[in-house]
Amino acid sequence: MEWFAAENYDAGRIVLQRGVALMYLVAFVAVLRQFRPLLGEHGLLPVPGYLDRVGSRAGPTLFRWRYSDRLLTAVGWLGVALAVSLLAGLPQEGPPWLPLAAFLVMYGLYLSVANAGQVFFGFGWESLLLEAGFLAAFLGSEQVAPPILVLLLFRWLLFRVEFGAGMIKMRGDPVWRNLTALYYHHETQPMPGPLSWFFYHMPRPLHKVEVAANHVAQLVVPFLLFLPQPVASVAAAIVVLTQLWLVLSGNFAWLNWLTMLLAFAAVGDDQLAALVPALGPALAGGPTTAGPLWWVVLVIVVTVGVVVLSWWPAKNLVSEHQAMNASYNKFHLVGSYGAFGSITRRRSEVVVEGTEDEDPATATWHEYVFRGKPGPVDRWPRQYAPYHLRLDWGMWFLALGAPSQHRWFTVFLVRLLEADLRTLRLLARDPFEGRRPRWVRARVFRYRYTTADELRRTRHCWVRHEESELVAPHSLEGLRGVA
Repeated sequence: MEWFAAENYDAGRIVLQRGVALMYLVAFVAVLRQFRPLLGEHGLLPVPGYLDRVGSRAGPTLFRWRYSDRLLTAVGWLGVALAVSLLAGLPQEGPPWLPLAAFLVMYGLYLSVANAGQVFFGFGWESLLLEAGFLAAFLGSEQVAPPILVLLLFRWLLFRVEFGAGMIKMRGDPVWRNLTALYYHHETQPMPGPLSWFFYHMPRPLHKVEVAANHVAQLVVPFLLFLPQPVASVAAAIVVLTQLWLVLSGNFAWLNWLTMLLAFAAVGDDQLAALVPALGPALAGGPTTAGPLWWVVLVIVVTVGVVVLSWWPAKNLVSEHQAMNASYNKFHLVGSYGAFGSITRRRSEVVVEGTEDEDPATATWHEYVFRGKPGPVDRWPRQYAPYHLRLDWGMWFLALGAPSQHRWFTVFLVRLLEADLRTLRLLARDPFEGRRPRWVRARVFRYRYTTADELRRTRHCWVRHEESELVAPHSLEGLRGVA
């Protein structure tokens, strides 16, 4: 079984197992903090009603048996406990079935959450996290060498993420082909970060260099991941560097962070020790055995299963009608990935306001401030990734006119009129400090970054002006009938 055991990838396994566990920890913390106000029994899109409507079409979920906020909390805390144990490396110290069980239970718990999450969990990186967690279950423990087959499956996952993103760009918006995409993207991306203003204001020729470099990183480098060392490690390093650039320039939840972790499936111990000599002694003397027969057979069966399921994403990669993010089964395994096949040219934001005055026509209105999305023009963007602010992302899609967002948004306005504490905790600032407003409204504003001169004069990051009214002033009685 010498071919089965990858003796030069102990560091890669450590990073993959602990890194994926860290991303699950972030995801389950977000579940505990956000799921109930968004999707709970009294949420914006309650899970019980959704599961009653769609039945088995939702996919496998523990909540089909029954949903309660208490059960959701138990699922979240169990997920946190498992993620912490794997992050600390405790199951990895035992036989290979122990981390196998821990990762699979964690995967199953998050699958239950994601399949009930509707539009608030309708992101490609949900499937990416699920698939990475499933594969991490088969990396083994410290008693066996990392299976080379599983490392190759991780590289295949990374290939689909990177090459899929590259192809969707080339097939999609012409600004990717003429290298002008970053003339717009840093300003119009869903959730800018603290450095996005500076990235946007870099010279335009440098923006073209960025786009060209991105095409190389996503269309050429992924093929190098499957070549012998040290080429594979060099390719992985390029992936990590390009993803770090994206981390610095915006907030994309755990997408970039998880992609960097996947790259370590191609990083050899020898190459890592050559780069950081101090790690050499720690990486020496790792396990060399393939493990018990049942373990070898299980990994081979899983590998064959992934190869069979790969037909659909492979076909998608070469299709002229490539889907940007797609799952081909209800378990979110072996899917298609990609991002920003089209670039928004201008930024619109929905601004939500309330007032305690009796007459909305003459009222003084006060703005609700969200945590991550642009709001008051003097508020500089924060860094939240890899944490995922689901309400803020929903507000970005709402401003784009996505019809799927309007149903929950009406309920959201009702919750503001009710001064619902759980909903208000999703925000950065409630202008009424827990009191009920008499009226709420929503207006659409056009946003743009300030120029360097405007920033010096005003200290403001944004300039905005009103474009339209999305929701006229409504009272609680008026909106409850609509919701």
